[in-house]
Amino acid sequence: MIKSQCLDEQTLYFDLLQQDVYRRFLSRPETFRAEVQAAVKDKKFTRVIVDEVQKVPMLLDEIHALIESGSGCSFILSGSSSRKLKRQHANMLAGRAWTFFLYPLSSLELKYRFDLRSALQFGTLPSVFLENIEESKQEMLRSYVGTYLHEEIEMEANIRNLGGFLRFLPIAAAQNGELLNYANLARETGVTAHTAREYFKILEDTLLGFFLFPFARSIRKRLVSHPKFYFFDTGVVTALTNRLRVDLADPGYEFGRAFEHWVILELIRLNHYLRLDLRFSFYRTERGAEVDCIIESPNQKVFAVEIKATDNPSSSMLRGLHSFAEKMPQARLILACRVPRPQRLGKVDILPWEDMLALIRSEA
Repeated sequence: MIKSQCLDEQTLYFDLLQQDVYRRFLSRPETFRAEVQAAVKDKKFTRVIVDEVQKVPMLLDEIHALIESGSGCSFILSGSSSRKLKRQHANMLAGRAWTFFLYPLSSLELKYRFDLRSALQFGTLPSVFLENIEESKQEMLRSYVGTYLHEEIEMEANIRNLGGFLRFLPIAAAQNGELLNYANLARETGVTAHTAREYFKILEDTLLGFFLFPFARSIRKRLVSHPKFYFFDTGVVTALTNRLRVDLADPGYEFGRAFEHWVILELIRLNHYLRLDLRFSFYRTERGAEVDCIIESPNQKVFAVEIKATDNPSSSMLRGLHSFAEKMPQARLILACRVPRPQRLGKVDILPWEDMLALIRSEA
């Protein structure tokens, strides 16, 4: 993506996946600074791209030195994980770099090419979603899970108990979007609860998922309650749970779970790309009343969004929203689903999922 959008005749490009480039800079990082200085001396190059920068963390010191020396060029650094950089105490260029995340394709990016069923079952990793043959989608996801998750993550995170981690991945995927119980996970995986927590942290650090914490007015309380964990792509969950050849029945339990997962991913992507600074959580009471996503905006607006794959909503689906309204009367209550047009039931707005995203984008 970065290469296709930013590479031109004024851009100097280094790909650390190329072994000759990797070995050259790994053995002598200062060579990078010398090459950049020589390239920008006649002002022919004004931009430098370094792909997979986490493979040679020492390059960040050289980039820092070039920035401070007023080299006259800008830098674009890409990578799949910050864990290795942090573990090696690399220079994170605090105050000198802007951080952006590239997610799988969103419905806004795909527009008229968007296909909900394909997005739910196979996700929206660009190479997967844009492939027209279903068998090819399946093979791409198998390869991604087998090669990237089982090899790159192990190498980046320096995992010692490889067998435990490989057992952990499909179990974690099967519990995607559910309350985490580390003790149960540890028992099923054959590792300690502490190790199970560390495995989830590895997934978070390598950008393969994120935690969603329970709603509370206190930040401290958010961190001590059981969170949920969502993988970054629905197709990865399908592959990890070995369901690539199982059609999602619509309606059906798995279809509903995938729809909830995907809508939450869309909200996360929307928030980051548009710099909305929203805060996300979920609501759950001891009696089981639940709202899938609570959204808090910087201007103190609160949106409670229940997500259902139905196109025929009923009042029984609103129990969690009504419970939340008792604690937060000022909250905007929304049921996001697949109705063709907006509806109103009491204090709850029943919206097509597209309209819900547009509402958050414009009013949050």
